[in-house]
Amino acid sequence: MTRAVTGGTTRGSARKRKRLGLIAGGVGFLTLAVLLVLFAFSQAVAYFYVPADLEKAHVAPGTRIRLGGLVAAGSVERSAGTTVTFTVTDTLAKVPVTYTGMLPDLFREGQGVVAEGAMNDAGVFVADTVLAKHDETYMPKDVADRLKAQGVSLGGQEVIR
Repeated sequence: MTRAVTGGTTRGSARKRKRLGLIAGGVGFLTLAVLLVLFAFSQAVAYFYVPADLEKAHVAPGTRIRLGGLVAAGSVERSAGTTVTFTVTDTLAKVPVTYTGMLPDLFREGQGVVAEGAMNDAGVFVADTVLAKHDETYMPKDVADRLKAQGVSLGGQEVIR
């Protein structure tokens, strides 16, 4: 048996190189797609903190995070326009928050809140999104778990230590 030779290579060898080129191109494309997805996720991640955790973590100004806890009693101050300042607490620490925009209807002192934004250089959390609990029994699980772990009484429940 003899193989047909064209240009110094066999036909089987040319097919193998073509197949190898297609596989390498496909792997390269998939690698690029995975890297782009991972980059997009890294840009969208906002870590969750309660005030005591935020104090310990020393988050750099400008880093996007979520801050959860209770709106401290007597801390809500409305200024001209739609700017509101308030304090979020977990009873161990307090973080001042500034928000410009319409607050949820159920936002009030003593209620659970999750704010998304970043700390500024002055140590004030500048929120661009504020979420308030929507009824008397709901609080985001992360917030409730961390508050309970720190001994905060939730909705008339006993204090857990």
